[in-house]
Amino acid sequence: MDLGIAGKTALVFGGSRGMGKACALQLAREGVRVTIAARNPQTLEAAAKEISEATGIGVGWVSADLTREAGREAAVAACPHPDILINNADGPLPGDFRDWTREDWIAALDAMMLGPIDMIRRVVDGMVQRRFGRIVNIVSRSVKAPHAELGLSNGARSGLIGFVGGLARQTVRHNVTINNLLPGAFATDAQVRHIQGMLADHKDKTFEQLWDERGRASPAGRYGQPEELGALCAYVCSAQAGYMTAQNILLDGGGYPGTY
Repeated sequence: MDLGIAGKTALVFGGSRGMGKACALQLAREGVRVTIAARNPQTLEAAAKEISEATGIGVGWVSADLTREAGREAAVAACPHPDILINNADGPLPGDFRDWTREDWIAALDAMMLGPIDMIRRVVDGMVQRRFGRIVNIVSRSVKAPHAELGLSNGARSGLIGFVGGLARQTVRHNVTINNLLPGAFATDAQVRHIQGMLADHKDKTFEQLWDERGRASPAGRYGQPEELGALCAYVCSAQAGYMTAQNILLDGGGYPGTY
């Protein structure tokens, strides 16, 4: 299926590893000119080279921190007029809300709400003028099935989704859509950190035991693979997806227990 986005440009945050990298790879396979953004120049350079070699599409990269204004400015300078924006940031480790300070909450908001909203602000008007835009926020299943220990993520990511719900209904008439992907447990570095954060409360179990248990707990009996989310992301960015906006799309192996 030709997604109709060959020749478009994309800016992908968190594009050096995990789900962000998978999105960048799949977009490049569709002929999109991709710029990946993250904080570590070494992993960025390696990921850009890997994606370029796999797809034959030149991939740019920029060291940019989504949580900081200077980082967002650097990202836009590297990819001034993206047709596609992928917002993606790691969530904080699990914890007890009694231990979280104001600084912890602000850091969570900067990464998972305020930073992504500012990136949308910087690029959405250009998309409207060109009458094509696809904005995808990689969020988390936890906004629909919250866990107490993920309160920082639940709160900040839910704020982003609430904001998107209003804006996306204004931009869609200009062929600019904004949607959210809600992954469950995926086999990524972020999942490794999440399991490591659980070890203190499960002293009778090893990392390997906790990792295996979490994967098997899904109705699918396994973790999601980043390339599965990358493929979905590419479709959401496609020309054919122009009638889909303000949606929160679960990809969790059936883990969410509700009907709606």
